[in-house]
Amino acid sequence: MSRTRIQSDQVHDDMIAWRHDVHKHPELGFREERTADKVAALLEEFGLEVCRGVGGTGVVGVLRRGHGNRAIGLRADMDALPIQEANDFPHRSVNDGVFHGCGHDGHTAMLLGSAKCLADEGRFDGTVYFIFQPSEEDGRGALSMIDDGLFERFPMESVYGMHNMPGLPTGHFAVRKGTIMTSEDIFVITVRGRGGHASMPERTVDPIVIGAEIVLALQTIVSRHLSPRDWGVVSVTEFTTDGARNVIPSEASAILDIRMLPDEDVEGFYEALGAVIDDPRVEIVPEQIYRPAAPPSEIDNEMFQTLERVAVEMYPEATVLPIMQTGATDMAQVRARGMQAYGIGPARTIDEINSGYGQHGDNERVA
Repeated sequence: MSRTRIQSDQVHDDMIAWRHDVHKHPELGFREERTADKVAALLEEFGLEVCRGVGGTGVVGVLRRGHGNRAIGLRADMDALPIQEANDFPHRSVNDGVFHGCGHDGHTAMLLGSAKCLADEGRFDGTVYFIFQPSEEDGRGALSMIDDGLFERFPMESVYGMHNMPGLPTGHFAVRKGTIMTSEDIFVITVRGRGGHASMPERTVDPIVIGAEIVLALQTIVSRHLSPRDWGVVSVTEFTTDGARNVIPSEASAILDIRMLPDEDVEGFYEALGAVIDDPRVEIVPEQIYRPAAPPSEIDNEMFQTLERVAVEMYPEATVLPIMQTGATDMAQVRARGMQAYGIGPARTIDEINSGYGQHGDNERVA
């Protein structure tokens, strides 16, 4: 493929308009019907073959040139988050409680722009598959497409993706050999006590108090059970009960989001987790929703060199930074098929992040 940098003011303007439209109409995982319709219609307008319904609401566009039998995939995610948006600009979400807070609207627009440019001006010999994936946020979309025969129906040598990275200076790229993003494991812990009237706590076994103790104790796993040389994150992202205003509940549940690197003491980490949640006063039921929701994302040397070379050739003014992201992506599931590369690109400046504009928040600062 030619290394010529494709520039088009019209495509740039189109990408902004596409992103604003997708941002204004966000959809949760496996419900991306309007987004998929828009993507498919645009791909067809660009002259690509289009396959709908891959892995649910996934879309794959196919662009062939010449007679070559080599093929690569370019991938973007389409789903939004269950967050109420706090912005007030014209393209603010019209869907109550749903918000593109992780940049998937931008990823979708970037991949559409790539498809448009390559369809119009791309000089290559082979096939490019444009993969628009559903439901990345719950870690199920990539596997759904793979299980639906993604790589059998669209055979390719490698898959490339890009994620916006708040905090990375605009105009630069982040990619490195080895691990570039962490794993993600999701657990639900249910504390079963004995409920009762709020005015008579002595007659109950209060799962909220015990659950709160567990939430605090979980924060000691990283600081006191892991070696200072190791790395991990334990975040409690939900805490819910079956109680009411004047009722001490009988159950309380917490959702845990756990991040680790592949070379850390995973077994010791989960032994510490088991010790922390063990409490003789109540029945503790840990339920592993899926492990891993996403394995670590890793890039081999050949793919790293390809990404670095292309970034520098097409954008000589850019710096390629060897940064590891503490986030995770279910795109790493394709590693099991022996093919993956993942690049991280900028979308916001450091000043904006320091002002509170980041991924999975309730606001943004992108044009």
